Amino acid sequence: MSVRRNRVAAAAVAGAMALTAAACGSSGDSEAKGATPPAPGGSSAGTQPTKPTQPAKKPIILAFGGDVHFEGILRPRLNNPSTALGPIARKLRYADLAMVNLETAITTGGTPAPGKAFTFRAPATAFKALKAAGVDVTSMANNHGMDYMEGGLADSLAAIKRTGFPTVGIGKNADDAYRPYRVTVKGNKLAIVGATQVLDNNLIQAWTATDTKGGLASAKNVPRMVQAVKEASKGSDVVIVHLHWGAELQPCPLPRQQELAEKLIAAGADILVGGHAHIPLGGGYKDGAYVHYGMGNFVFYSANGKTAESGVLYLRVENGKVTKDKWDPARISGGIPIPLKGAQAKAAVKRWNGLRECTGLQARPS
Repeated sequence: MSVRRNRVAAAAVAGAMALTAAACGSSGDSEAKGATPPAPGGSSAGTQPTKPTQPAKKPIILAFGGDVHFEGILRPRLNNPSTALGPIARKLRYADLAMVNLETAITTGGTPAPGKAFTFRAPATAFKALKAAGVDVTSMANNHGMDYMEGGLADSLAAIKRTGFPTVGIGKNADDAYRPYRVTVKGNKLAIVGATQVLDNNLIQAWTATDTKGGLASAKNVPRMVQAVKEASKGSDVVIVHLHWGAELQPCPLPRQQELAEKLIAAGADILVGGHAHIPLGGGYKDGAYVHYGMGNFVFYSANGKTAESGVLYLRVENGKVTKDKWDPARISGGIPIPLKGAQAKAAVKRWNGLRECTGLQARPS
């Protein structure tokens, strides 16, 4: 599936992040769109055909949102997918590529997972809603991706295949689940991997993809994750790992998150972004990579108080590395994130920057 083309980058994002005009323009897919076409000519003129040139790498802007589902008050919004995500969509469209965590099974059937207090599912129109809002890729590797067990998994995989929406972290077997989504954006070859470090103990075996059965990519299997990142780094300029990790309502990363981050960075990850805590956590730079420990809720029916704190994370990537980051805050109302402005936005950004103190991450790239 092609990433959307010819986006108009927003001046607000450009100014706040000191973006250049090179950050605006079209984005391409794994066929290296944007490459210069061969010059006219051929054997009839006695000349050799000109080989296509590789597209020049330009700075790009990536956008990340947090956890998305369409339960409760959100379900009717799928009746009109073009506006389902509300005003936050224009924030996602600023970027050359946008990603969220789809925390739901894509099915109208299946059997609810045993022992779970909350099970989420949504029809395949959820993919239409994401696409209409400017989302280019999503991960379903989380503790709700198989809420309707094997039947829901089969429906989810069928919907992914039918719609062609780029989805990582889930598959018909382990190779499929850990396989990166590859796309070229303005000459930058990206590889995106999704996995979850959070699974209910009684469901780990049933939900984890193996060589012989479908399921989710598990970050609990650290050697397999390291292998996935190393494979993703082959032929890529930027490796993005989307992780479901951490503890609910815990504002600081757990030791297992920090340990996994170190190992995946060593394996070749350039960007690690994730969620699960339902509140934002801190982000920053480490060993040449950018790490964000928790994006919080994004499109979520039960958000209130601290769990309603939301936003879009922008990362500017140049020559394979993140050179700038920006948090564009929002607050969830009626299940959807409403961008903040003025004094409210400034206060939210200040709080967000303060979350970095317990992460061991740096505020700027070294």
